[in-house]
Amino acid sequence: MEYLIIIISAIFVSNIVLAQFLGICPFLGVSGKISTSVGMSGAVLFVMTIATIATWLIQTYILVPFGITFLQTISFILVIASLVQMVEIILKKISPPLYQALGIFLPLITTNCAVLGVALLTVSRNYNLMEGVVFAVASALGFGLAMLLFAGIREHLDLMEVPKGMRGVPIALVTAGILALAFMGFTGLV
Repeated sequence: MEYLIIIISAIFVSNIVLAQFLGICPFLGVSGKISTSVGMSGAVLFVMTIATIATWLIQTYILVPFGITFLQTISFILVIASLVQMVEIILKKISPPLYQALGIFLPLITTNCAVLGVALLTVSRNYNLMEGVVFAVASALGFGLAMLLFAGIREHLDLMEVPKGMRGVPIALVTAGILALAFMGFTGLV
């Protein structure tokens, strides 16, 4: 039951993008088309899950035992950046088609604060490793859901006659705000 609460909470109630406002740059920048949103969402799911596992292990077995938790943020940033680079190199050698599918999105994930945010939230909420993985996957799915909904709306808006002063970024920000308000309706769910 605890895992179900974590999943529903991470996807709907405290969505990483729409409620906690992490990962806004790719949310606004890559969500112009559904196809790019799907690619970015898949890459975020993959990296967020692996990064959460790695950072949890580092927190639990290195930072806490040696009393150097003040290095948490910098060590997590370094781990995430190096992890993304390793994944990129490995995918390039092992699976070129998957590298081609995710290749352009992997460097963007290095600067995606949602990945760091989920890693920090996992350790600050004292999740065990399994709860942390469930939280990371659910947060990535929530990120993907927000990206896909927003991309679909933006593609639809491109076909509409939007007033000249609202075209582009202004209508995107208004739409993101309305989408965030819609997700606030899930607040009392969990």
